[in-house]
Amino acid sequence: MPPGRGRHSSRRQFLQCSTLATAGLSLGPHMVFGQTGVAKPMRRRLGRLGFEATTLGLGGQASLQWTPADVDPVPIILKAFTLGVNYFDTSNAYGPSQANFGKAFRQLHLIPGQPGYDEAKRRSIFLTSKTGLRWAKGQGTGPGPRGFSNGPEDSGAVDDVKRTLSQVFGDGQGRYPAGAYLDLVLIHHLSRMEEVDAVYEGLSSPDPRMENIGALAALVDYRDGTNLTGLNPGEEKLIRHIGFSGHHSPPVMMEMIHRDERGVLEGMLVAINANDRLQFNMQHNVIPVAHARNMALIGMKTFADGAMYTKPADWSRTPEDVVRTVGSSGLPSRPLIEYSLSTPGIQTLIVGIGQIAEEGTSCQLVQNLAAAQISPRGLSDTDRRAIEKTTASVKEGKTNYFQLPRQDLTPPREATAGQEMRDGNRLARLQWQTSYAGDEPIVSYEIWRDQKKVTEVAYRPQITRRPFLFEEAIPDKSAHVYQIKALDAAGRSAATAELPLPTIA
Repeated sequence: MPPGRGRHSSRRQFLQCSTLATAGLSLGPHMVFGQTGVAKPMRRRLGRLGFEATTLGLGGQASLQWTPADVDPVPIILKAFTLGVNYFDTSNAYGPSQANFGKAFRQLHLIPGQPGYDEAKRRSIFLTSKTGLRWAKGQGTGPGPRGFSNGPEDSGAVDDVKRTLSQVFGDGQGRYPAGAYLDLVLIHHLSRMEEVDAVYEGLSSPDPRMENIGALAALVDYRDGTNLTGLNPGEEKLIRHIGFSGHHSPPVMMEMIHRDERGVLEGMLVAINANDRLQFNMQHNVIPVAHARNMALIGMKTFADGAMYTKPADWSRTPEDVVRTVGSSGLPSRPLIEYSLSTPGIQTLIVGIGQIAEEGTSCQLVQNLAAAQISPRGLSDTDRRAIEKTTASVKEGKTNYFQLPRQDLTPPREATAGQEMRDGNRLARLQWQTSYAGDEPIVSYEIWRDQKKVTEVAYRPQITRRPFLFEEAIPDKSAHVYQIKALDAAGRSAATAELPLPTIA
C-alpha cells in the first residue's frame, strides 16, 4: 500500500486508487488503506493441535534469511511478538533465520534454563521449523533423494531437529537446553513421489536393524519419547507435532496424506494465493483433503514469493530479492492476504517481512497484520473472483513459478469393475481413486451403466488410500459396461474408460 494513506481513508478512496475496482470487487468497510494498529489480533484454531494461532504468522524468510545490509532482523521478530503475533516459522534451509530467532528469543526470555525464562510465554507461542531431509538413517538404495539441509552431507532428519534447537535455544554448536522443544516439525517442500516413498520408509514397522529409515519414523520417536528406530537412545521428547510442506504438486501432497494410516501428520504448510487456480491448484485438491483430516493448515506464498510485485518469478536467493515495500498502488497487499485467509480450510498465513517502520502505513508487519483480520468467510465468491482477475494480469499470470502447470479435471483414477454372487443375488462393485480437480471444484461422481446414468454420488475428499466404492444389485446375468464420470462446478465432466462387466454364470 502506498505511504501516506491515513487510517480514516474512505472506501471510495480505496476503489479510486485500486485496479481491483475495475475488476468489480465489492469491498467492505474493513478494506481500507493505512490501518495502523490491531488491538487484539484475530485467532483461529489450528486443526486438532489444541492451539489458536493468530491469522498472520511471521515467515522465516525475507529479511530473516536474506538480510539486507541496512536491516537488523531481530527487531522484526520482536515487533511481531509485541503486536501479538503468536505463530513463528523457520527452517534448517533458511540460512541464518534460526539463529536470528535465537537472538530474539533470548531478549524475550524464551530460553529454558536461562535467567528470567518464562515458561508461560513459551507456551503462548507456536514455533515451527522444517527439515528438507527425507531420511533419518541411510540414504536409501534406490532413486529416492537425500533432500536438502544446511548441515553436513551425512545429516539425517533428526540432526536437523537438533540443529534447530541448538540455533534457536542453545549455543548454535549442537547443544540445546533441557526443556527446549519445537511445536511443529515439517518435512519440507515435498515435490516427487519418490520423496514420499523415502519419508515413509520404516514407519509401519520401525526396526533399529534397518539400513534405511525414513524421516517420519524417527520424528515419531522424538515426538513420543520412544526409541523404536534406535535413533533416540535418550528417549527425548523434542517435538510436539509432525507435518509437511509443499509448493509444487497437489498429487504428491495428497499421496502424502493418503498414506498416513496412523494419523501421524497433523499439519500442512501449503502455497495458496490468488493465482492458484491458474496452476494445478491446491485449493480444490490437497487443501480439502488436509482439512477433512482436521490437520493444521498454514498458508504461504500469498505474494508468490514477491513475484506479485517487484521480484522476478523465480526462487529468492539474495537480499536484492527481498521486497521491502507495502504492496503497490495498483495491487494493495490487503486483498491478497484476505484471499489466502478466506480460502476454505486455511487457518493462518505466514508472510515473510522485508521491512518494518515506526510509521504504521509504511510498515509491512503492521499492514499485513491489519489485513489478516478477516473471518474464514470474509470474502464473497464474487470478491475472490475479482481479486483473481486482477492478479491474473501480473506477469501475465505467470507468478507461481513454484507450482505445477494448470491441468484440467481428470477422470476418476484406478477405476475397476467387479462382481460377485451374494446370497443368490448378483452384485456389481465399482472402485476408484479420486479425480484431480481443474480450475473448479469437483461436485460429484456419476455412475453410468450401458450408456445410461444410474446414480450420482456427492463428492467428498478422499482421505486415505482406501478407494471409493459403489455397489448395486443387477437382476440379470448378462454383460454390462460401466463408466464413472467426475463432474465439476462448471458442469464439465471427465469419464473413465469403459469398465466391462462380463456375463456371470
